[in-house]
Amino acid sequence: MPETAPRTHVEIFDTSLRDGAQREGISYSLEDKLRIARKLDELGVAFIEGGWPGSNPKDAAFFERVRQEGITTARIVAFGATRRAKLRAADDPSVRALVDAGTAVCTVFGKTSPLQVTEVLRTTLEENLAMIEDTVAYLRGQGRRVIYDAEHFFDGHDADPAYALECLRAAARGGAETLTLCDTNGGHLPWQVEDAVRAVRAQFPAQLRIGIHAHDDTGCGVANSVAAVRGGATHVQGTINGYGERCGNANLCVIIPNLELKLGCRALPEGRLVHLHEVARFVAEVANLAPDEHMAYLGNSAFAHKGGVHVSAMLRHPAAYQHIDPALVGNQMRVVVSELAGRANLVSKATELGLTGLDDQTGARVVEIVKARENEGFSFEAAEASVVLIARRLAPGYQPLFTLVDYRGMVSRHGDRTLADATIKLRIGEHEVHTAAEGNGPVNAFDRALRKALLPLFPQVNDIQLADYKVRILNSNSGTGAVTRVLIDWHDGLRRWSTVGAGTNILDATWLALADGYEYILTPAGQPAPANA
Repeated sequence: MPETAPRTHVEIFDTSLRDGAQREGISYSLEDKLRIARKLDELGVAFIEGGWPGSNPKDAAFFERVRQEGITTARIVAFGATRRAKLRAADDPSVRALVDAGTAVCTVFGKTSPLQVTEVLRTTLEENLAMIEDTVAYLRGQGRRVIYDAEHFFDGHDADPAYALECLRAAARGGAETLTLCDTNGGHLPWQVEDAVRAVRAQFPAQLRIGIHAHDDTGCGVANSVAAVRGGATHVQGTINGYGERCGNANLCVIIPNLELKLGCRALPEGRLVHLHEVARFVAEVANLAPDEHMAYLGNSAFAHKGGVHVSAMLRHPAAYQHIDPALVGNQMRVVVSELAGRANLVSKATELGLTGLDDQTGARVVEIVKARENEGFSFEAAEASVVLIARRLAPGYQPLFTLVDYRGMVSRHGDRTLADATIKLRIGEHEVHTAAEGNGPVNAFDRALRKALLPLFPQVNDIQLADYKVRILNSNSGTGAVTRVLIDWHDGLRRWSTVGAGTNILDATWLALADGYEYILTPAGQPAPANA
């Protein structure tokens, strides 16, 4: 048998803690940065750029603390600039701070575009070359590995390709192990990047790595990074979830699976790709940003199927409407139940949620109910618990956990204080339960009254939490008489579920979502409601 060709190894350089932190709205604490660094190390990236130790105390403290974190796979990298003009590298405090950071690897950026050199640095082209070479050589003399980031490389290459190459040669003479070509303004397109990288690759020996650092200002950050690898780059810089200044950096969460699954490269250690979904969600949580649910590969909608024809085909063959097995990146296929659903959607969703024995007639009836209710304003895409209950309620012998007899709500204001009261009467088995509660608003009072009614019979109610309460006005041209949709996300410390209600009365819509939420979790599938509660 012929030998399999070795896979090209591409170094992944993560700059989430430095470049990614420049995104508007992100402000990592020192503990946040350490937590993310640990997670990136578990993922298996080659380098973690921790920050600029000469720029702020937090980054300096990070390099002090991260030495105690037991980072095993990645190399922690300190970031900084070339020395200032007419100053020795050894005398530049910013360069000294790189040494003091104590990392084995340093990234140094320098100007590559004549415009940047003469108008921003206000120095000569010759002095800029000396600044690059001197800084890299000094750090090498201090025992540091050096990655050189050629800032504004592609702009410089467009304007003066000969000078752009001289900047790279200066870094190579100083001893840089990697020359990273930066599309700093993010304005280039994939074929331009690939051609430029290919031209640079031809100018340097094979043992000197060529890298890419792309921004997403044209929406091509991922494509430009992949194009650079096609052109000969074997070092890719980017951030988790594409976080970064302006439009963001190239998104490693999409680049890495593209490299591994589409180009056949090795970007992470064997077996680590499956953790990518988990890492993306973790970083989003620490950054206090909502995950992009439509992100390629890793969004929760990346392998979600809504159209009935699609789902029917998927049941016949999993590759019918999926370009990879989602489990490869730690994701999973989902079936969405909506007005576009067919019976195949429901059968698949029922199996996913543990509902067995759903016959064709019941399945068709559930689809009919879903479509009718979505026409009234419901949306079941993110309210799977409500779909389960529709199916349960069609089962022979179904008994509701409880039935609403009536409720009443009142809101009053006393000076600066607003108070809400709610009373509720339920039928639970053969008994009627009548409770009242106060809250900081009518929904809070309503929920507290319902909990009070259920708690004596279902003590696990104490564990149930409302994680989120979303309200959407559907037909705003109707003003205050518009249909309102309420979506509630729940958890009990172990499980999460979501329910939906809709109507012109926000309390009626809330009641439907609340009732579904409690009934779903208090009556597990396959267990009848207590007839004599």
